[in-house]
Amino acid sequence: MLPTTHMAHLAERTVLKLSGPDRVKFLQGLVTADIAALTPGLATWCACLTPQGRWQADFFVVSDPDDACLLLDCASTQAEALRTQLLRFKLRATVQLESTGLRVLAAWGTRPDATTLENAIIFADPRLEGAGWRLIDAPPTTPLTATEQDYNLHRLVLGLPDGVQDCEVGRTLAAEANMDLLGGISWTKGCYMGQEITARMHYRTLLKRRLVPVASTAPLPPPGTPITLNGAEVGSLCSSQDHVGLALLKLSALEQPLQAGGHTLIARPPVWLLAGVQAEQENAPTPPTKKL
Repeated sequence: MLPTTHMAHLAERTVLKLSGPDRVKFLQGLVTADIAALTPGLATWCACLTPQGRWQADFFVVSDPDDACLLLDCASTQAEALRTQLLRFKLRATVQLESTGLRVLAAWGTRPDATTLENAIIFADPRLEGAGWRLIDAPPTTPLTATEQDYNLHRLVLGLPDGVQDCEVGRTLAAEANMDLLGGISWTKGCYMGQEITARMHYRTLLKRRLVPVASTAPLPPPGTPITLNGAEVGSLCSSQDHVGLALLKLSALEQPLQAGGHTLIARPPVWLLAGVQAEQENAPTPPTKKL
């Protein structure tokens, strides 16, 4: 069988353009990833957090290879709020942030051919090698061979979160969304909003919950449905497609049969998640001994 390129238009994504001589310095102090390390054509995944380290919005940032600007690939429902939030910190920075009409496409399987790439900005999804690519401003004639639902299933099987579907504004920790394991957080850059809490969680605290892929023999119930183990709540369902979904789940329940809305669920953590959790447990801080 010949290799296949799956290509889908992500209608719920918007591209913001950040330009001006201070664009890198400006964004560097506001998001979790290292924007200063970006080179033209490369992208990173990052988030804006509250001062308490809680998720507000996540997006991809790509350095435009043909223009002196950064392109922010974000959820359409958050685009205007994100623009307003970032510009609150503009102060004396020389930057402009505006919405564009550029489309976002996702591709996975084999890399799109050169004809498709012409005049488009393409970058590898920086979270996982198997995640595929994203295309900005691809020609209108680009053949679409998959639907947004197909892409949704692809990311869920891999365990990749979609912020607006899988995170709760002001509540979800960046590490609970696995941003620490998927390259969305830099531990070497300078300060940013929520950095102190995020670093403290990383170096001093053993995380109890994470987003984990789950599967069922029947279509999954709606987001927010409680997940139980022996009658006790251990998590809640987030986004899903058919029989596969993501759940914010206690790590202690990973190997147990779970229930949600009358359905039996099984956690299906991918290799990268299991490796990250194991490393975290091995490096967990030792509780101080009590003095007698």
